[in-house]
Amino acid sequence: MADAQGSDDGRVVIKKYANRRLYNTASSSYVTLEHLSDMVKKGVDFVVYDAKTNEDITRTVLTQIIFEEESREGQNLLPIQFLRQLIGFYGNSMQAFLPSYLELSLATFAEQQERMRAQFASIGQGSGLGGPYEEQIRQNLAMFDRAMKMFSPFAYTRPEEPAAPKPAAAPTAAPASDETLDVLKKQMAEMQAQIEKLAKR
Repeated sequence: MADAQGSDDGRVVIKKYANRRLYNTASSSYVTLEHLSDMVKKGVDFVVYDAKTNEDITRTVLTQIIFEEESREGQNLLPIQFLRQLIGFYGNSMQAFLPSYLELSLATFAEQQERMRAQFASIGQGSGLGGPYEEQIRQNLAMFDRAMKMFSPFAYTRPEEPAAPKPAAAPTAAPASDETLDVLKKQMAEMQAQIEKLAKR
């Protein structure tokens, strides 16, 4: 397994050879995409170079990891419509703004998830909160998807998707859910305003 030792800037250096094998220079061992996926999940920063040209191919390798994860049954994370919309931005005039928008959106989403975990932890264990917690995650994912749709007017207008049936939420979780959604809506609105300012420059 790869180790968190590495280059001068603190990142682990991975070399990719012509035979497609990946070599971790920190642990002096060959690794797989699965190993690199585990490193990402553990927060280990790494950079991947082509062993022959010394070109930075980190983005390509990370994309391969996503492809491998999405290929596993039950592991699908990216909705098909999201993928279609993402592809539509390639070559678009707003392409330069999308990476920053996605980073900001995901950072906000992750921050909100941490707040939720902290809130549930403060309530205590064994309270039977599994259902409401899962429902809150689904609502946050829906909120993120709606935030992505807010960005679509910059690129193109696509037909509206049919509304999905609304899952029944536990009555005790409603107040916390509404409050969390209000916070997310406010944050997404602020991000949209920032993007619009950038677009006008």
